[in-house]
Amino acid sequence: MTETNKAQVAVYYFPNYHVDPINEQTHGKGWTEWELVKRATPRFPGHAQPKTPLWGYLDESKPATAERQIAAAADHAIDAFIYDWYWYDNRPFLHRALEEGYLHAANRDRLKFALMWANHDWLNIFPYKRGMKHTVLTSGLVSSEAFEAATDYMIEKYFCQPSYWRVNGGLYFSFYELMSLIQSFGTVDATKRALERFREKVRKAGLGELHLNAVVWGIQNLPGEKKLERPDERVRELGFDSVTSYVWVHNVPLDDFPTVDYAKVARKAERDWSKFKGEFTVPYFPNVSMGWDSTPRTVQSDVYEREALGYPFTPTIIGNTPDKFEEAMRAVKKFLEQSDRDTPRIVTVNSWNEWTEGSYIEPDTVHGTAYLDAIRRVFG
Repeated sequence: MTETNKAQVAVYYFPNYHVDPINEQTHGKGWTEWELVKRATPRFPGHAQPKTPLWGYLDESKPATAERQIAAAADHAIDAFIYDWYWYDNRPFLHRALEEGYLHAANRDRLKFALMWANHDWLNIFPYKRGMKHTVLTSGLVSSEAFEAATDYMIEKYFCQPSYWRVNGGLYFSFYELMSLIQSFGTVDATKRALERFREKVRKAGLGELHLNAVVWGIQNLPGEKKLERPDERVRELGFDSVTSYVWVHNVPLDDFPTVDYAKVARKAERDWSKFKGEFTVPYFPNVSMGWDSTPRTVQSDVYEREALGYPFTPTIIGNTPDKFEEAMRAVKKFLEQSDRDTPRIVTVNSWNEWTEGSYIEPDTVHGTAYLDAIRRVFG
């Protein structure tokens, strides 16, 4: 790989580990998702729960926390954090990790950041009680007015930052759920016009171009997620610049219960990289996931069995050791090396801190920095 097109590692960051007023309305004063991490229990023989963060239950809205995370990521060949970003009821949600933590970190120049608009419904899954109807706490749909307000906010707060991540010169910005976006505007044409206005606003702000990325997937994970039909056609119609994935379980079915072996899932995911590369006419950025275990988001006293299948009562990926993760990272590096010279060589990783979905590379008390070390050995 040439130095001008070196492989880049971008890691998703889920910012639910600081206090937010919307969460407090539902769960009480001072609540963060660390509460679910602390209360997780083994749900079947050999189940490795709870998980314990090596650095403790840190408040990610503090600059000192961000500085520690940035240093660890940068030291281990990670190029960017892609923050899951939320906008509900015409205001930002879970934004303090980025705005008060990362953007005030003294070493923020060591690690780029970007946004993925997590425009899905916010549900009662913190935790979810078996047998209950999934309740939408806040809808992921946005009005035209809310979209304009949200994009103005991004331009003012984030896109102007020197450390905002650019891909092929454009500000990388991703949408999690294209169907939700299209439903927000009613038609594909109306959605396309909204995205064109977004691009034009960025230009008028003197910030150049957007690199619009779409997260595409074929398996519903969260209740209410809406599968996109004819994804390549839609991506082209809407003018997106690239596509990627968020997590392996969006494309690889977990056929066994209660566990599925990581190596088995990895082999299927690796085949998907070539499949998606061939299906899309825009560049596809492959994804590597560290694991999957959504049991902490269930009420721990409920029986965990196949009959209750459905998020978060889903199978758990096991055998996701640092060595197996490193094998997946080596496979994706080889895949990237086979890309066209002009295609950005990017891998997205799930994730820095999806602790309650069992897919995190932030150090814990069992493996320490071993997953980060694996990334550094492959991409450092």
